[in-house]
Amino acid sequence: MNQGNDVSMFMRFVTLARPWLFPLGVVCLYGLGMVFAPERTDHALQKSGSMAWQLAWPICLALIMMVVLNRFLSPAMVTRFLGQSVSLKGIFLSSLAGILSMGPVYAWYPLLKKLKDDGASQFHIANFIGNRSIKPVLLPVLVISWGGYFAALFVLASFIGALIVAWIVRLSCADSSPQKK
Repeated sequence: MNQGNDVSMFMRFVTLARPWLFPLGVVCLYGLGMVFAPERTDHALQKSGSMAWQLAWPICLALIMMVVLNRFLSPAMVTRFLGQSVSLKGIFLSSLAGILSMGPVYAWYPLLKKLKDDGASQFHIANFIGNRSIKPVLLPVLVISWGGYFAALFVLASFIGALIVAWIVRLSCADSSPQKK
């Protein structure tokens, strides 16, 4: 047999096995627990099952919301929202765009830079970034975990905080606003 072929087969095996290492490790640990402490392990399995059952509905709802939001929110829409003047409609649209945006924030930085270079308001860019902490897809899990009052207070405080930060950025960066080309 060829040694290069053996290495290639091993690498394919590692690539296929890597996602299964953690679940298999958990199963092995539970197996060891069943051997050495069956009562405690059974109690732990019951707690894990109960927690999984409680989180199943919010997680499914979050996944459905993510699919729907990704289907109807495009970068072109975000560009249009953030390029508007500082008005109630512009504040609402930049807040909504930040709330509905998906993915890591650093993925949005090039688009936000382009918007800034094209004359977008720094207020809207700061408001967009600040409102990214509010995630509708995570609200069901937040409500289940912490309660409706906490969730509502957290979302309201995050929204108001984003507006305050956006105003501070607007006032502090007024002289460095780019001119539209």
